[in-house]
Amino acid sequence: MEKQPRLLASQLFLKNSVFEVLLNGVLLTWKEIPANKKVISGSIHHPLKVGTSHSVSVSEILAVRELHVDGGTKDDGRWQKMSQKLTEAYPYAFTASRPKHLLVYINPYGGKQQGKCIYEQKVAPLFACASISTDVIVTEHANHARDHLKTEAELKKYDGVVCVGGDGMFSEIVHGLVSRTQRDNGVDQNSPEEKLVPCTLRIGIIPAGSTDCICYATVGINDPVTSALHVIVGDSQPMDVCSVHHNNTFLRYSVSLLGYGFYGDVLADSERKRWMGPARYDFSGFKKFLTHHHYEGAVSFLPATDTLGTPRDKTRCRAGCFICQHDGQLYSGDSQEESKTAPDVSDREYEVGWGVVRGKFLAINAASMSCACPRSPKGLSPAAHLADGTTDLILVRKCSRFNFLRHLLRHTSKDDQFDMTFVEVHRVRRFRFTPRHCQNDSELDLRENGKQLFSQICRDHPACSSAYSSWNCDGEILPHAAIEVGVHCQLIKLFARGIEEQPLFEDLANPPCAL
Repeated sequence: MEKQPRLLASQLFLKNSVFEVLLNGVLLTWKEIPANKKVISGSIHHPLKVGTSHSVSVSEILAVRELHVDGGTKDDGRWQKMSQKLTEAYPYAFTASRPKHLLVYINPYGGKQQGKCIYEQKVAPLFACASISTDVIVTEHANHARDHLKTEAELKKYDGVVCVGGDGMFSEIVHGLVSRTQRDNGVDQNSPEEKLVPCTLRIGIIPAGSTDCICYATVGINDPVTSALHVIVGDSQPMDVCSVHHNNTFLRYSVSLLGYGFYGDVLADSERKRWMGPARYDFSGFKKFLTHHHYEGAVSFLPATDTLGTPRDKTRCRAGCFICQHDGQLYSGDSQEESKTAPDVSDREYEVGWGVVRGKFLAINAASMSCACPRSPKGLSPAAHLADGTTDLILVRKCSRFNFLRHLLRHTSKDDQFDMTFVEVHRVRRFRFTPRHCQNDSELDLRENGKQLFSQICRDHPACSSAYSSWNCDGEILPHAAIEVGVHCQLIKLFARGIEEQPLFEDLANPPCAL
């Protein structure tokens, strides 16, 4: 490893002891210089041991302040506190990747309606400490942030966008930022074959919602302070985004889960019971499990045959993931697979490169990340990756209610949840789903005509238990059952670094604090 040049070499006097302090471009290191005076080891106010070298990565330092000590201050054996009085702006960071100016959106209604309080009490003081200026917008209605980003926001002024809220708020930011980027670059979002332009601004997530699955799956914990620190130090985590189309019409973007059948039914039913609060998900889940509907259709998909990982290789996506780096570089070029269009399952079932699966399904899920959460620590697809240009397509065929329960319980255990005869999983770059009885239908509006259409189809096809389900797209219901999905590799970047295997600071002597 190349030796880093020293930027600072000095001595620090603290608690009647002298410390040698060295700073280079990578590490800040300090070591107490031995003296004749006996040092009381183990003291809570003096955790450093004589002669032992300690260090902290420069990238983890929050801020630096010059400490002015009044003449009357005495050394009482404690670490000296900085004055709380705000002074003129200090250098905000050590590296150019750290943000200076952020656009912040706060959802005051999400979760327990604590978004504004969380930001003001826990996040804003840290941003101020790091000399980050902010423009804060408290949203007033649904899609306020999305529409503002698409039309009014002066994005050139900012180094990033931060959302304070849950997964719904994050989805708004993604839709606004991606749509704005495509419009500014003349890209037609309604074309499923169009290659989208990556967003230059990074997105920060301050968890403050009822569900913070995106934050949990990208950071490993739902903690506002941790997420704020990732923003401050300028971490960058690329992330794939799926585009969803119906008949060459853009519907939505997805970053986590697309679910048809069981998960779509649960969401649709829970939306009618919002008065129950978070308990509505458990109630609707139990209800739909007992109903045990299955759905017929055909799934065509383009497998990701050139990637390093597989859905069952037990390789977790972690900070600095090699698979994401490798596959992201591989997919950044013009891939031949990417240019192939989805086959018409009725006429071109055996087109080279594409696979087609027909049958009766209890669930069809596409996981672009592990979808881990506190209730399901492994998630729906434990080996899914954040930025490899693929999504894991999980097909759960019709089975007994008991076997389906076994499958659901596998999400909370350490066992291989794909090791069942009625479950198959494919790592894909694109896929299309066509319900059996509407392969030639040009339009299927579930919201307006769902009940009437379902009853008519079931009269025409007595063997069909229930003709159509709904697609759950990151917690939103899609209006169409027949969809086409494409994965856009590393379309956005987060102020994050992925889940770390071990905490960075296990030694109390190396706290992640401001110096």
